[in-house]
Amino acid sequence: MIKIYPSILSADFSKLGEEIREIDNAGADGVHIDVMDGVFVPNITFGMPVVKAIRKCSRLFYDVHLMIEKPERYIQAFADAGADGITFHIESTDSPECVIDLIHETGKKVGISIKPNTPIPSMDLLKEVDLVLVMSVEPGFGGQKYLEAMNRKIEDLARVRYEHDLKFEIEVDGGINLENASVVTKCGADILVAGKTVFEAEDKKECMSRLREG
Repeated sequence: MIKIYPSILSADFSKLGEEIREIDNAGADGVHIDVMDGVFVPNITFGMPVVKAIRKCSRLFYDVHLMIEKPERYIQAFADAGADGITFHIESTDSPECVIDLIHETGKKVGISIKPNTPIPSMDLLKEVDLVLVMSVEPGFGGQKYLEAMNRKIEDLARVRYEHDLKFEIEVDGGINLENASVVTKCGADILVAGKTVFEAEDKKECMSRLREG
């Protein structure tokens, strides 16, 4: 079954707790939390204190996506703040293997993410992770248009997973909406991150059901 992780980057920050409770009640499978440092990407969002504050709002899976330089510095802090899964960009560190090990040590789910122009990660990395996040826009800002060229990358990643009997989930983030969700899932995605599409919907439950169904 396709999972929907609404991205709180598109939520109303003035009532963030209320927004998270609403998507929880509407049937979201998780909460996608974009952490940006203004260095790795040209935007700044929030850090550990916000994750810790909103952790009390829901028991949903908290999918923390680190778009920051040298993520190894903050793995334990985000784990302590309430992350259930921690995903980092392989482009953001000189030693992705070490970051993977650090996340494993916290007992959290391990994810790696790749920008649109980054090739599929090596088999050595794919064997060690629970999730691969394909960015279908250039990371940094919400509301961008889905890059259709990413369909091929998702298909290739799904094929590698099948051919090597790997267990990681494929997550796709960027420009997901009711028009393209079915294509993305047919390409092999297991998890869809949707921001504006969900948070601006009048009926969030129906919206997420339609995203799952394509």
